[in-house]
Amino acid sequence: MRMFLKVQMEVDAANRAIKDGSLPKIVQGFMEAAKPEGVWFTALDGKRTMVAVFDLASPAQMPPLAEPFFTGLNATFELSPAMDAADLQTGLSNL
Repeated sequence: MRMFLKVQMEVDAANRAIKDGSLPKIVQGFMEAAKPEGVWFTALDGKRTMVAVFDLASPAQMPPLAEPFFTGLNATFELSPAMDAADLQTGLSNL
C-alpha cells in the first residue's frame, strides 16, 4: 500500500547526528529499505523534516523503518495511507 511518511527530527539529536555523520546513514538506510517514490526535506514546526511516499508491502516493515529514526534522531514517525490521482478516481467511481 502506498504510504505517506513524515519524520520530524528532534533538533539536538539531529545536530549530533549531523556532526557524527549518522544522519545521512539513517536516511540512506531508509532509502535502500523503502525504495520511495519520492523524498523531500524541509523544516516544519522548527524541526528538520523528511517526507516520503513509498510502498509498504507489510506492516512488519514498520519497525525496521522507524527504529533508526527513533533511536538515532529522537524523531517522530507518522505513517498514513496515501492515494495518487488514479487511486482517488478509482475510489470515487466505487461510491
